[in-house]
Amino acid sequence: MTDGIAWLAAPQSITFGGYHVVLARGLTPEELADRLAENLRGGERCTAVAVGEHTGGSLEELLDDTFGSVYDGIGLRLGHAGDWVYAVAYGGWQDEFDSVEAVSRGGAHVCLVEYEEENGKPVPPQFAYAHDGRLLSACNLHLDASWGYDGVDGDPATATRLQDLLTAAGLPDHDRERGEAHRIALGVVERFFGLSLPKAPIVEGTLPAVVLEPA
Repeated sequence: MTDGIAWLAAPQSITFGGYHVVLARGLTPEELADRLAENLRGGERCTAVAVGEHTGGSLEELLDDTFGSVYDGIGLRLGHAGDWVYAVAYGGWQDEFDSVEAVSRGGAHVCLVEYEEENGKPVPPQFAYAHDGRLLSACNLHLDASWGYDGVDGDPATATRLQDLLTAAGLPDHDRERGEAHRIALGVVERFFGLSLPKAPIVEGTLPAVVLEPA
């Protein structure tokens, strides 16, 4: 029995502001952190600097002390989940990372799940899956055609299969509460790609952490 990823749909499941989680196969946690540090929008080059083991709260305190505000820096906590490694972002990660295709170069499998929970626009939760530099599937997890999405984009072979599974789960359903649609969609993604994210170490425990600093 694993934790899956559907638990992310709960309000403030990881921290205030939502979640940004990247899972990868074919990389070590350190390699994933290094690639994310190189994958910021605007071409800014950063390095992932190890800062020891942290809880989510203590990493946010470190970001606050280091950058003057927790939202002026980005930290990652790293771990393993079966065949996958993961990086959970803290601080001012919103809209800072580029697409995951570059992170998946060299044969890696990379999956992004992200939700800017406190964005007032509001922005729907997002999912993307890339392999070896190619986007295989991506969608808005509300499946409501908002923000330029209409179903699952990506490689037809993968995107169509995921779309069929989401349809079989009853999505989109415009009468369904969005939080419930979010949870159901995460569950479909979880089962299709075999994803799992350990809740207790992320929410309650300590994990190795890095801070992204200018190169």
